[in-house]
Amino acid sequence: MPETAIAWFRRDLRTRDNPTLAAACGTDRVVPVYCFDPRRYGPRAFGGNASFEYPGLGAGRAQFERESVTDLRERLRDAGRDLLVRHGRPDEVLSAILDHVGADSLHYQTLPIPDERTHEQQVRSVLPDDITLEPHWTHTLHHVDDLPTPPDEIPDTFTPWRNEVEAESRVRDPIGVPEVPPLPDNVPEIGTIPDLDSLDVVGEVPDDDRMALDFEGGETAGQQRVEEYIWETDSLREYKQTRNGLIGRDYSSKFSPWLNVGCLSPREVYQAVQAYERERVSNDSTYWLNFELRWRDFFQFQFAKYGGQFFTPGGIRERTDLQWCRDETDFGRWQDGQTGVPFVDAAMRELAATGYVSNRARQNAASFLVHDLGIDWRWGAAHYEQHLLDYDPASNYGNWAYIAKVGNDSREGGFDVLSQAERYDPGAEYIRRWCPELDGVIVEYAREPWRMDEHEQRERGVVLGEEYPEPIVDPERL
Repeated sequence: MPETAIAWFRRDLRTRDNPTLAAACGTDRVVPVYCFDPRRYGPRAFGGNASFEYPGLGAGRAQFERESVTDLRERLRDAGRDLLVRHGRPDEVLSAILDHVGADSLHYQTLPIPDERTHEQQVRSVLPDDITLEPHWTHTLHHVDDLPTPPDEIPDTFTPWRNEVEAESRVRDPIGVPEVPPLPDNVPEIGTIPDLDSLDVVGEVPDDDRMALDFEGGETAGQQRVEEYIWETDSLREYKQTRNGLIGRDYSSKFSPWLNVGCLSPREVYQAVQAYERERVSNDSTYWLNFELRWRDFFQFQFAKYGGQFFTPGGIRERTDLQWCRDETDFGRWQDGQTGVPFVDAAMRELAATGYVSNRARQNAASFLVHDLGIDWRWGAAHYEQHLLDYDPASNYGNWAYIAKVGNDSREGGFDVLSQAERYDPGAEYIRRWCPELDGVIVEYAREPWRMDEHEQRERGVVLGEEYPEPIVDPERL
């Protein structure tokens, strides 16, 4: 009797270095499946609190996902196979497909986020006892089984953990694209990839000629970006020096959107860096890209350790001394890039227009919301969740908790957004790019327009409260 396996794709939308797919291909027949889970789209109540509803996954993220699924299907079709696509809950979809084809096993990626674990449990709960369930850990550079210390015992501070991992762990070699067995003869309808309207997605797909990069979803585009950044432009050579940039294609790798939906394997990125070190140069920049991959790992394992505690107001530090305000008016001005603080406004406008913003700018915008407006950090994290093409739950909420002083390696205070603007945008090119109202004023006024008196505002055509907002906070407090 031929053995049939289902390969359930989740945030591992690739054929290269995909242990889930490879393990499923050890059978006689394989049914690759992807589910557009309706619970991920449309308005959502934050933390189960109906008083604060946010849009959830935005149009840019949803389109990137659709493109990634399309590319995966095309790669499988090029090999003479196919991908079943469904718009439905995985527990309902997989149960029906398994029953239809008489599958013997289900292979799937396991993930550390509470919602994602709940969905795994729901799938397991509806399958017959005689079905073999095979979870695979595929989302990190270091495999969970190779850590010197298991996740529930790892340090809460990055540096000791990194030192331990670098000294005592290893990065497994990537695996190649498996030869995928054929679909069973009685395979059900292949299914179509739902459009954005069907997914109940809010907003428009980002389309702005100021975008740093044309982010197209899919393993093919992800591999092209690695080739371009590391080999064609030789940008890896100076990554550590340029990584705090604000404008341009190659100040940073921008691998994160593909990493976070699994179009790129972190192990393959690591392998490419190693090859670059052998063939061109090994320096602080090559080390630093791997350093950033381990930061990403650290948050994944921290979520495996703490789970939903990351989403509480006091975070994993269980702080009860911080009282967050929930001023929807101020929050709306922050979302819209109308705070009157140009460096913050530029970041928020870029985020809304493109779905991407540099790490330096996103940290400053987050710090302003938390430390200068005192607004619940989770509101800001939810806004980033909606827009960021590279949204990853662990990295996003882990970094926001860090900024808010309720998470790992937390800062002692907020960013000084004015000095940060002076340091990282000395010519105000970034501010003027996203706040064109300030294009005609000198650098100092572009960064701090409130320094103009009323006559200067009229003369330069930038009247605060008319052409550009008055600052939402007293500038003397920044």
